[in-house]
Amino acid sequence: MPAQYTAMRDKFMNQGMSKDKAQAKAAAIYNSKHPHNPVTGHSDPPPRRKKTMAKGKLGSGSRFKKLKRKLSHRKGVHDPGALAAFIGRKKYGKKKMAKMAAKGRKKS
Repeated sequence: MPAQYTAMRDKFMNQGMSKDKAQAKAAAIYNSKHPHNPVTGHSDPPPRRKKTMAKGKLGSGSRFKKLKRKLSHRKGVHDPGALAAFIGRKKYGKKKMAKMAAKGRKKS
């Protein structure tokens, strides 16, 4: 066992904590500081988060175009632009969506 873990465990036991609780608390503290070398015996490192592609800047129109393109491939969608606008109004609200639409019209 690592010296830091045993020192913490012993300190907690000297404060009157039961051995099981002292071990659990010391292990939790040690493992949070050393995720790649845990005391509890889990040899696998914690799973890494999958990196996602960065989204376009809000109001630039790139997100709207991407959604429109995605919706155009769906079965039963006749006007992907209108559907994308509807989804945007649901997500951002009437006021903010109108502001972004105005910005997009001004840009083009």
